[in-house]
Order: sequence, then structure tokens, then C-alpha cells
Amino acid sequence: MNFKEILNKYLEELNCSSKKLSNESGLSESVISRYRSGERTPIKDSEQMNKLITSLFNIAQKNEQNEYTIDKITNDFNNAFPSDNFDYIAFSKGLNALITSLNINTNEMSKYILFDASHISRIRNGKAKASNPIEFTNKICSYIYSKYKSPEDINKLQSIIGCKKSDLTNSKFCHTLSSWLISEETAPNNQISDFLYNLDSFNLDDYIKVIKFDELKVPFIPFYKAKTKHYYGIEEMKQGELNFFKATVLSKSKEDIFMCSDMPMEDMAKDISFGKKWMFAIALCLKKGHHLNIIHNIDRPFNEMMLGLESWIPIYMTGQISPFYLKDNKNNVYNHLNYVSTTATLTGECIKDYHNKGMYYLTTNKNEIKYYKEKASLLLKKAKPLMEIYRENNIKEYEIFLKKDENLPANRTRYISSLPLFTISDELLIKILKRNKLTKSDIKKIIKYKNEEEKYINNILKNNIINDYIYKLTEKEFKSDIVSLSLNNIFFNKKINYTYNEYKEHLELTNKYAKKVNNYKLNYMDNKTFKNITITIIKNNYVIISKNSNPTIHFVIKHPKLIEAIENFRPLVKE
Repeated sequence: MNFKEILNKYLEELNCSSKKLSNESGLSESVISRYRSGERTPIKDSEQMNKLITSLFNIAQKNEQNEYTIDKITNDFNNAFPSDNFDYIAFSKGLNALITSLNINTNEMSKYILFDASHISRIRNGKAKASNPIEFTNKICSYIYSKYKSPEDINKLQSIIGCKKSDLTNSKFCHTLSSWLISEETAPNNQISDFLYNLDSFNLDDYIKVIKFDELKVPFIPFYKAKTKHYYGIEEMKQGELNFFKATVLSKSKEDIFMCSDMPMEDMAKDISFGKKWMFAIALCLKKGHHLNIIHNIDRPFNEMMLGLESWIPIYMTGQISPFYLKDNKNNVYNHLNYVSTTATLTGECIKDYHNKGMYYLTTNKNEIKYYKEKASLLLKKAKPLMEIYRENNIKEYEIFLKKDENLPANRTRYISSLPLFTISDELLIKILKRNKLTKSDIKKIIKYKNEEEKYINNILKNNIINDYIYKLTEKEFKSDIVSLSLNNIFFNKKINYTYNEYKEHLELTNKYAKKVNNYKLNYMDNKTFKNITITIIKNNYVIISKNSNPTIHFVIKHPKLIEAIENFRPLVKE
């Protein structure tokens, strides 16, 4: 509950009017009214806040409602304020999304909310923090409410927030917007949103072109040997990381690389130049043929964790990475870094919250590398897979996984970007395939897959429920979007497109299937979510994210924290 909800709840329970509270607290009725409407929020531990708490306690005592103690009232209100760990990064990101999407004139907004325009700019860039995020947010929301309520604006806000139109009606507008911006509960939602939408839109071919991966030449310098060296502080640490990759790339070895770090991400993420060099170094390692075994730190703040995972999307797509995590890795004192290859090792540590005071050590000594390789091996034994990644090169392993999934006694919830293949008739399928001028071999392959998919689904439906959520396209939407058959389970990368009449026919066949099969539930979504990914949630087990093309790839996510965040991702949550 937010501040205004708690205040109104207390006034209702204590049968207390705004006027009565004003008289008891010494605060004006207009201030109380603004508090109740959510237009204003007092600062935590301020004089106004203390007056409110004391007056509510006194009113409760007069009413002989002795359960309302000072401690209870204080704790209830404190829960409405951001904690000391308020996620300013997520807040800035959300604010930027609103300003950019709605094309807000910040100078005009600054005059409306009586806030310096340069300070707003610094907050947007993460260079400053609002002293009272709640009050600042309420002012921002009040301004947006006064200026941006056209149908077009509402649609944009829906898309950003992931809410229903009814949540942006007059009475709910400011509350919905402010909750999205400042609630700690929504921070994971924001981060998961970025991760999923980036995954949906990511095109490996485009990325390869941008970084000129195909043109990359893995350098070779005969007899090159990195210097064993100590590095101190963040800036030297960056150089140490680059030197580690340089030593690894210039060696003859193509053995696996091990990476494990719980160092803070924020300082590194701000340095765009270093980030580019770092990703280029990783690209060279991949080009050379190295496989990366990385232990992600999942116990860092959620925004940092997702920032890290998001930056790894291009690498995940290559299929040359195995991500892991350590369970119950609680450490509130030290941060560590361990990178190991056959040629070099970079290790380092710092006291938590003192990243700039850390020391890092790069070594090429064979005995020391042997020690750190053994250490890496032991860490991997303790680690659990963060996700399993399946591409065409390990299709056999994926088929084994599907067989296990088929026999798992659990209901499924799927958010699908293409109509399910198992509901299409053979006649319609062959018609679509022939019109797309597929070879006889490909047609035979796809027909076989369709039949296998049907058996797979029917076996699941014998004892479990499948809830499919789809968005029904209008003819206008269909024409502006390419709609293709979903063939990701056989890693068929060619796009096989529908005509609108074929799409309608397949949709009708899907409706008929849902009416005929009791355990299959078809649900229509109000808004389109993704174009190129399917999300399958098997509660308390795992989440499968399947990308249909560019490239076709499947991620089986197993970490409870990530599973929960995806399950609660707003566009997927049904009220």
C-alpha cells in the first residue's frame, strides 16, 4: 500500500474526517486533502509526518482503539516510503521512458512542478537523486495527468507500464503511474521488461554486422606473454580485465574460459568506452572458438543482476556460453573476481561498498594458473545451471529435454507470438507450405514435426492443463506485421508467412480445438506483447523462452528469482 492508501485506511477505521485530523495535527485541511488524494506525500521522519502519526495515535486513544500503537502506525507508514535501497537506476530508467515516449518538454514540466530543469536532467542521467522520490514522482504524475490523456498517450502509457486502460482512468491515473515509477515491487518488472523485449527484438545477424564479427581477425603475436602484474582501483582493474582477454586471445589454446565475479556492475556500466572494448574482447574469444563458463552473481540487487544478464544477450545467442549461479551465496563483506583461461588468470577482491579500493592480480605463472583452474573446477561443481541454452548444434539435447518436459506432471501457461502448430489441419499446412515454395524435403520435414508436436501436446494434456494466451490480429495489424508459422522446436529458420485468410482459418481451427479438448484453454490478450518469442511457464519448475528466429534458440530458465520475476511481469499477469 502507498502513503495515501494507508492514510485513508486509518481515517476510515478511526471514523476520522480530514477536518478532525487537521485540528488534531495542526496541519491545514488543504494539506490533508492533498495527502489523501496522493497529490502530496510528506517526507519520511519529517515534522509533518511525526504530527500525523501522533495525532492518529491520540484519536485512536480517544476512541479507545488501543490496538493502534505509535509503533504500529509508524511501521505502517514507513512501509509506504522507499527503503534505503531505493532503486534510483530503475527510477531514472522509468522516468526516461516516460519523457521519451510521450515527447515531454522538460522545461515546460519543470515550470509546472516548480523544479529546476537542470536537476531533472541530472536525475534522468543518474547523476543526481531526488531528495524525496515520492514527492517528486507525485509532481511528475500530476503534470502528465494534466497534459497527456489523449487516446494516443494512453496507449503509449499502457505499452510502457503494461497495465489495463481502466488503470489509467481519472481516479486511478496518478496512482498507477506513480506506483510504476517508485514501487520497489515494480523494479524487477522494469528490468524483466527490458530483458524480454531486448530478447524479442534482438537480431544476431544485425548484431554481427554492427560489430563486424565476420570481419574480425583473431590476432596472433608469436611469443607474446602478458606481464604478471598487480592492479589497484577501478580504472586499473578495467585494464587488468582487457589484458587478461588479450593474453587469452593471443594464445594458441582454445580451451574453455571461466568467469566468476560479484563485483558491483554500476561503476563498470557507466563507462561506455570500456564496455565496448570489453564486448569486443569477448567477441574475439568467441571468434577464436572459446566456450565461456560463467557463474553469474544472482544475489546482487535485482537491477544489477538484470543489467548483467541483459548485456550478455548477444553472447547467449551464440550458444558458446554456459551460465551458472551459486545457491545461498550470502556474502556481505567481500566482493571477488576470478577469470581463468589456459594462458592467464585474473583474480581480485575488495571490501563491499569500496570497489575503488580493490586489488587485482594478473598472472601467467603456470603453477598459479593450475591452482586457479582447480579452484574454478571446484566452483563449477558447486554451481547450478542458471539456464540451459539450446541451439541447432545441440538439437539432440533439446529433444531429450522435451521428452522429460512432456512427462512432467504440471500445468503450463504459454504466451505465444504465433498460433500453435498442433491445431492446424494438414490440408491448410500443405497449402501454406506450397505457396511459400518450400521443397518437397522441407514440406515432409514440417509435416512430420507437426504430427510429433500434436502427440507431444496431447500427452501433456492427458493429465495437465495448458493455458495459451494469444493476441488476435486485426486485418490492418496483420498487414503491418509479418506473421509466420512457429517452427522453433525444429530450428527451422526460414520464415513461412500466412495470408490473412490463412491466418483466420488457423485461428478458427485453434478455437475449435479449444472447445473440443477440455484441458486446453485459449485466452485472448488485450494487447500484443512479443513478436518473436514464446514464453512457457511451468510453475515451480522452470520457464522456457523460445525465440522463433534470428536466431532460433531456447532458454530454459531455472533460477527461482528469475522465474518469479517473469511470472509476475505485468503484461503477462491476468487480473
